[in-house]
Amino acid sequence: MVRHFLRDDDLNPSEQSAVLDLADTFAADRFHARPLEGPRAVAVIFDKPSTRTRVSFSVGIAELGGYPLVIDSSTTQMGRGESVEDTTRVLERMVSALVWRTFDQSAVEAMAGVSTVPVVNALTDDFHPCQLLADLQAVRQHKGGLAGLVVTYLGDAANNLAHSFLLAGATAGMHVRIAGPDGHLPRADIVADAEQIATRTGGSVVVTTSAQKAVEGADVLATDTWVSMGQEEQTAHRQRLFGDYCIDAAAMSRADPAAVVLHCLPAYRGKEIAAEVLDGPQSIVWDEAENRLHAQKALLTWLLAPGQA
Repeated sequence: MVRHFLRDDDLNPSEQSAVLDLADTFAADRFHARPLEGPRAVAVIFDKPSTRTRVSFSVGIAELGGYPLVIDSSTTQMGRGESVEDTTRVLERMVSALVWRTFDQSAVEAMAGVSTVPVVNALTDDFHPCQLLADLQAVRQHKGGLAGLVVTYLGDAANNLAHSFLLAGATAGMHVRIAGPDGHLPRADIVADAEQIATRTGGSVVVTTSAQKAVEGADVLATDTWVSMGQEEQTAHRQRLFGDYCIDAAAMSRADPAAVVLHCLPAYRGKEIAAEVLDGPQSIVWDEAENRLHAQKALLTWLLAPGQA
């Protein structure tokens, strides 16, 4: 049966751990496995601008022995209204997997609904699951494990990264704290899903408007830009709204002294994160960014060639 990766809880705890183990193997040996030897093509479709996703998938697919077919959807018939289902039925006959960075979660779900090859969510408005694999790999590299750690996400708690921290962190058995202002908190159904997962993994979920309570004793602090693509006209308002949720020296002083810091990038120093934190000794942001390559290679290998995982 074909497997897809559309949201973080598409991997159960043992599967998540297996993918992260394989990601560590790829970090140590970038050519550990080449399941796309041939080369076999993987379509990587972009509806949104990208740096890390574009580069990491392109390089990763090539290092797996494949051909990265990078598609700007605006230059295709998708941009002229061809349905997701019709596009998928054509592409699946020519490529070994479909990777899509788009807006609506319903779009990747529609693609997966008809695809006979794996579909990977490279980012939607609801989830950013490939980013979380890289984040969790970075935390494991620096902390030695995940289960039982407290991870705190600060900022726009209604966005895709907050949702993915809930699901991926709970799957890993972490104690997930999400903090943001009223009106910018996670969707209730996603919180409920994370809580249900946590009951099975020994983790926990807390959603709060108090940044100070959320960072108290945390092992991992994470944030994201306050102004996502398409929100530029709200910049001044959002900077005022999220000002109390910055990862700065005060936040670090309340966290565990050995806490590490994550940011999915691009980062805006002096806004959601202080320069001295992003560039300081507790930041693991650059390892996190590199891990997009290793984690996505591991994911594609796990989806396409389970025997090599």
